[in-house]
Amino acid sequence: MNNRSRWLHRYAVLVAISTAVLLYWGGLVTSTGSGLAVPDWPLSYGMLMPPMVGGIFYEHGHRMVATFIGLLTIILALWLHKKEERRWLRILGWVALGTVVFQGILGGITVLFFLPVPVSVFHATLAQTFFCLTIAIALFTSPYWMRSMQHSLEPQKTSLRTISIVLLLTVYMQLIIGAIMRHMEAGLAIPDFPLAFGRIIPPVESADILVHFLHRI
Repeated sequence: MNNRSRWLHRYAVLVAISTAVLLYWGGLVTSTGSGLAVPDWPLSYGMLMPPMVGGIFYEHGHRMVATFIGLLTIILALWLHKKEERRWLRILGWVALGTVVFQGILGGITVLFFLPVPVSVFHATLAQTFFCLTIAIALFTSPYWMRSMQHSLEPQKTSLRTISIVLLLTVYMQLIIGAIMRHMEAGLAIPDFPLAFGRIIPPVESADILVHFLHRI
């Protein structure tokens, strides 16, 4: 692995870590109820930099971090396109860039349409997807991955691949249900734990209870 490849890998790791910070900040926006602290988009109260007070700090701060991540991803995609020999990895870089751009547009839609639950859920789920893409790129550019591909002589095991796909889909379904529960504000729809209203299966008297219980399952 040459020096240029090492720096590309290190930069990909930086993008992945920065994206984790963005996810954390996005969670703060929801947890503090700051999603509509700034009512317009793409500007904030018609300004590039509004007073950073109250919920504006979380909402506009989230936009600033997201813009920074977008710039980092543009550089990553261009770097991969210029230096990476593996065509599929170059394509993955452009996919990551398209994902973060679409994510930004979704963020604007959530504000302009006053936080519709379906769009907010899609926004949250896509954010995790983009994070996974940045982690994948960091892994695929790592010296460890390069060595593994060069020395791996074992045939791929279909059973392991199947289990991995099922696990991936299960975790992704959990993510979607969790996002639905969060944006429906159904986190306390069932007030006790590990039982639900003192039962194993609670009475499903509302959509909030149903979503919360599905999330637990």
